[in-house]
Amino acid sequence: MTPYKKLSSLLVGILAIAVILTACGGTTPAPVVQPTPLAEQSTPTVTADTGAKETEQPTPLPAAAAGAKNIVIFDWAGYDVPDFYQAFTAQHPDVKVEYTLFEQDADAFAKMQTGFQVDLVHPCSSWWGLYVEAGLVQPIDTSKLKNWPDVLPDMAKSGQFNGKQYFVPWEWGYDSIIARTDKVKKIPASWADLWEPEYAGHLSIPDAAENVQISTAVALGFDPWHTTPEQDEAIKQKLIALKPNILTYWTDSTELNQLLASGDVWVASGVWPETYASLSKDGIAVEYIQPKEGWLGWVCGYAISSQAKDVELAHAYLDALLDPPSIAHLGNDFWYGVSNKKAVGLIDPEVVKLLQLDQPEVLNKTIFYQTMTSDQREKVTKMWDEVKIAP
Repeated sequence: MTPYKKLSSLLVGILAIAVILTACGGTTPAPVVQPTPLAEQSTPTVTADTGAKETEQPTPLPAAAAGAKNIVIFDWAGYDVPDFYQAFTAQHPDVKVEYTLFEQDADAFAKMQTGFQVDLVHPCSSWWGLYVEAGLVQPIDTSKLKNWPDVLPDMAKSGQFNGKQYFVPWEWGYDSIIARTDKVKKIPASWADLWEPEYAGHLSIPDAAENVQISTAVALGFDPWHTTPEQDEAIKQKLIALKPNILTYWTDSTELNQLLASGDVWVASGVWPETYASLSKDGIAVEYIQPKEGWLGWVCGYAISSQAKDVELAHAYLDALLDPPSIAHLGNDFWYGVSNKKAVGLIDPEVVKLLQLDQPEVLNKTIFYQTMTSDQREKVTKMWDEVKIAP
């Protein structure tokens, strides 16, 4: 997943699921899979990584005796949901699940580099290689995960480095183009169509260096992760040439939804399916587009910290995340793809249809974010800063 993505999408709240699901607001009907009753769940302790004092919610289970264990998850805001680890709670009712939350991949990586002690961390794939290189995570023994055989092979492979499995891919999704079909004559069919003069003053793209560099490279026919200096300059100039079309750079999905709903923005890029779901539910004429070059795709997953206190508990938590009922909640609540193929049948058909979850071959047609080196990331960030200040 792109570094800018998760905070805004997950802070919006859990998506409501109706005939068409919505990304924020509304009334949430019962999910396809009924959650474990709260009386049977342990409640996580959540600490935002902001220096704020830790707040512990009331625990429905009695406190364990002296020596009770805990497991600490370093995660995105919005993932501290007991439904996601029901099987772990059932197997380890005396283990307290605690969360420390981060806002961006860059923040999480920097924090981990300081020696921050957690058991599991949840970065996205464009950062995975850096975690391995820095020795921040340890190999996973997939023989300890009963749900591992059901993980999509291509997803599993994405978490491998040096022949070892360092990450358990959990969720994935698309960054694509959305258009107000009642506002534009030409609906975009390609990443290159963002430059159409028809969209002048009515386009919004994300304020995210990695996303705009990759989408522009794809529009130009370049390999985004192996560009030459000449291609880098071409990408920069192409983005500067896009500025007459841009109304605003969006940073938050709620803001983007409002811009599209008002009609100020006709076309937007770097958009997630949940935005389409939200606007469609409100009766707004939008289309979520699969560009001819392919969707951009992100994958995020969990790794065991090299400083984990209890590696066995960490493996048990990973396996619980992959349990079909647990991971199906993710698909239903957030309109994300899931790595366990057995969970697809438990996900709302509207989500399955839009994301093509029942067509695994779609993964081969999706341009997934890859690990960037520190030098690449610095170069891309510098380029994007220069684009934004250019006249």
